[in-house]
Amino acid sequence: MIALLRGVTPVGKNRIPKMSYLVQVLQEAGLCNVQTYIQSGNVVFESNLAEDKIISFIHETIKEKIGADLSVILKSAEQLEKSCSECPFPKNLDAFRIHLVFTNTPIDKIDKDKLQLLCNTDFGEKLFASGTECLYMYLPKSASVKKLNTNFLEKKLGITATMRKLNVAEHLGRM
Repeated sequence: MIALLRGVTPVGKNRIPKMSYLVQVLQEAGLCNVQTYIQSGNVVFESNLAEDKIISFIHETIKEKIGADLSVILKSAEQLEKSCSECPFPKNLDAFRIHLVFTNTPIDKIDKDKLQLLCNTDFGEKLFASGTECLYMYLPKSASVKKLNTNFLEKKLGITATMRKLNVAEHLGRM
């Protein structure tokens, strides 16, 4: 399984000092084969807990041991791989500017009218689309105002979400 932590910051209340410490804390709490990838809160692990229990377990463990109050989005390697392969954007776009937005709310359970409205909104150079496993954003470097972001989507759709670049999601799916 892969836990995507939302809101990890290098300083402040949601700071995780070192990913190696996060690995240690989660392993001591009972997760197996814990690995992290880059500093933004990507945790790959094994567990016998039910998925709904894993989310609260990781959240509470991090809050108690580290002090960070982070939302946990849980995905399987298969879900990440499918998200990457379904990316609806043209291949000629800069892949480094493609972002996948993950939520624990299944995409088909998000308010269809609100989601359709966003999919039909003209964001200028920025692009937005929905898939079966995640939402997609293309945010070109030249885009002046970054209104299209995770906070915006959370407010508009009533979800908790976290964003990862396409290449990060691909790597996590392979881990």
